[in-house]
Amino acid sequence: MKLALFGYGKMGRMIEQAATAGGLEVVCVRDPVTGSRGTLTDAEVCVDFSEPDAVMGNIKMAADARVSMVVGTTGWYDRVEEARQIVEAGAIGFVYGSNFSVGVNLMFKLAAYASEIFKQFELHDPFIEEAHHKFKKDAPSGTAISLKRIVEETFGRDVPTASTRAGYFPGKHTLGFDSEADTLEIVHTARSRAGFADGALIAAKWIAGRKGFYEFSEIIEELLGPRTED
Repeated sequence: MKLALFGYGKMGRMIEQAATAGGLEVVCVRDPVTGSRGTLTDAEVCVDFSEPDAVMGNIKMAADARVSMVVGTTGWYDRVEEARQIVEAGAIGFVYGSNFSVGVNLMFKLAAYASEIFKQFELHDPFIEEAHHKFKKDAPSGTAISLKRIVEETFGRDVPTASTRAGYFPGKHTLGFDSEADTLEIVHTARSRAGFADGALIAAKWIAGRKGFYEFSEIIEELLGPRTED
């Protein structure tokens, strides 16, 4: 499969390395800082890990080129419906997500299940803490926002969310449930950006040849298949 990359920073380079190792070919790169190469229309899918302000323009570019797209950039979700219209008009496939780590997407499932259980007893207060490197611009992170939405749908009230931007670590997300008696925490810690690159390539392979507007969590659901009851 042939890929294009929007953004050629640390994530873009890591995706290229993972793609090459997996037998995929990066035929086009678009980056205003490092420069561009190749032709977008030669690609089957483009992957975007650029900047929030660049995403909508990149979506339009992909739709005009009739190239399906995976967007891992966050901080643009107030324009999701506008993006959906562009994708539908361009008749391309599109996948976006607050986090492309498979581990984080399994954390989302644990969050939903744990929230249902704790809600039944009404003893614990949920909270979310997240920390990223000092260069990450959006706070709270898209992942924290997704966790917040999942828990609030069950508890029906605001869930306190704290963000830290310091140092160089890739990311840590904690969902906690605290009571006077005890605390339970579900924690995901990214050791590197490799998990994000692997997930983005899973999404790219899945969306190739398809049309429509999807969240990465929907792909995870399909790949996991239906749950079997004991």
